[in-house]
Parts: sequence; structure tokens; C-alpha cells
Amino acid sequence: MLRGIEAGRRVIRLGGPEAREFLQDLVTNDVGPATGDRAVYAALLTPQGKYLADFFVLEDAAGEGMLVDAAAEQAQGLAQRLALYRLRRKIPIEDAGLSVAVVWGEAPEAWPEGVRAVEDPRAEGLGWRLYGEAPLAAVGAEAADAAEWDARRVAFGVPEAGVELTPETYVLEAGFERLNGVDFRKGCFVGQEIVARMKHKSELRKGLVRVRVEGEAEPGTALETAEGKAAGTLYTVAGGEGLAHLRFDRAKGPLTAGAARVTLAE
Repeated sequence: MLRGIEAGRRVIRLGGPEAREFLQDLVTNDVGPATGDRAVYAALLTPQGKYLADFFVLEDAAGEGMLVDAAAEQAQGLAQRLALYRLRRKIPIEDAGLSVAVVWGEAPEAWPEGVRAVEDPRAEGLGWRLYGEAPLAAVGAEAADAAEWDARRVAFGVPEAGVELTPETYVLEAGFERLNGVDFRKGCFVGQEIVARMKHKSELRKGLVRVRVEGEAEPGTALETAEGKAAGTLYTVAGGEGLAHLRFDRAKGPLTAGAARVTLAE
């Protein structure tokens, strides 16, 4: 049985034969493998290497452009940023008019007509992304709630825009290499120099990790060591586990998030 949620996303269409090359020059991942049946996960960064938006890229069904599946609250700003980079290229940027759902469970032998389904490229087994008109109903999926999806995200170590991913985020610290969201062989992209330096010339001292949480703690609660030293921040918590951005040198023992006790998940 499939379970799923309406994803709260918007899909932007970039038209014309130059759309793929245009994205390739900007985003963190190689969009060459993106097809109508295969999505690529990527991000757009500032020139200083910090996070602006993350999204999925796939080919338009007609093969005449590219689709960008982004968080609804980021879509307009992302489209405006892409328009700035477009300069004089003839690349129409418009709303694709597609709804997005996320489902998991046992996939059907064939997806219904009118629904495009692609595996989520961030982690094997995470689920499928569906595109179409009311795709959740079209596939007969049982509706889940946000808490269930949060628990699934936490189990796979997947950050979310506006929660774990903020304007201060460096994508390598957020796990983008593990989540198949960055390619170091594709050539330049916006912010590439900073990302490459973090990859090749230094060891990450901070990052997003899964933790176990005993007790109640609100997202955004500061984490402290037993000695009272700042160790990071706790974000999404679901089912006794959570995602936290930690200083690795201060995460070797139990931590506290307010009244809650926090330890690294195995």
C-alpha cells in the first residue's frame, strides 16, 4: 500500500533547447542525467557558497525544456534568480502548472496515465515523487500526515528547506554529497570554489546528523555539552529521533536541548 503527502511544491518550467546547459552552469549537480523518468537533486548557491534553494530537476515531458521542482515558498525567488542569470538567452521561465506528491511503500506495476513518477534521488528507498493533476488521489495512495513524513525524513537524514536548510547553510555540512546533490566533476557552478575548498582542503568540523532525543524539545533549541558549551542546534524531532547540526568535536558525549537528552544515533 502506498502512503504519501501533498508536497507543498511548485514546478517551474524552463523552456527551449538551452535550458539544460543553462542549469548545468549554475547548480551544484550534473543535470545531464535528468530525463522525464529520472530526477536529479541539486541546489543553487550564493557566490559565497551558501544555500539559496534546493530542488529536483527533470526533463519536460515534451522534451522541450527542463522542470525544476522547488519548495512553494522558494519558487518565486528561485525563478527570479534564474531570470537574472538568464541574461539574453531565450529561455522562458514559467509555472508548469503541476501538482507534486511524495509517496512511499509498494509501487504499482505501472503508474496511472497522467502521472509521472520518479524515484527520489536523495536516498534509495526514500520513495517516489509524483507529478500531475491531483497525483496522490490518482495513484490511490493513503494520505499520511506531516509528522509521518518528518519521521521518514529523519530516518533517512534528509534536511528540509526552511528548517535544516537556511541562508547560513553550507551544503556539504547539510549532507548534500551523501544525498547525491553535488557533483565535483561537472565543472563550475555558482559557489563552486567554496564547496570544492571545503571538500578537498579541509575536514568538516560541523554537520547535520541523526540523533536520539529523550524528552521534549522544540525545533531550533540550542544543544549544549555536559559542561555547558555550545554544541549546535536541534531541528526536526519525530518519534524519538531528530536531525541536529553539530560541532563534531563537542558531540562525543550526551548533549542537552533544554530539558531533553540528546545522543548520536547509531
